[in-house]
Amino acid sequence: MNHLKLIIKNSNLATKKINLFFNKSELRVILNLYSKMVSKGFWKDYSLNISKEKVSFDVYKRASENAEFRIHKNYKLKNKNLKYFTSDSRGNILNISKNLKELLYKTRFKKLKLVN
Repeated sequence: MNHLKLIIKNSNLATKKINLFFNKSELRVILNLYSKMVSKGFWKDYSLNISKEKVSFDVYKRASENAEFRIHKNYKLKNKNLKYFTSDSRGNILNISKNLKELLYKTRFKKLKLVN
């Protein structure tokens, strides 16, 4: 019993909690865009992909196909400009931005088409 120590705040054991998802305001912006595109008949379905490096909001024209495009939020930044980016079905990066609203404003969603 003489060798036991009481450790109250050990900085080595404290883990940094990283928000591994879109926050409320980001998700509101994305879902507002999604609802507009669904009402116009361009999009039919969506999914969320979550990994340790990034989270993505994938949009489908039909549920049986590959994602038409993806909106990514990157956690492990090598470059500060790669916080948010959009990519097409093949993984090609379409737009890059630090701000989600600016990124979605720059992207022309009506002109994006799935190419086989």
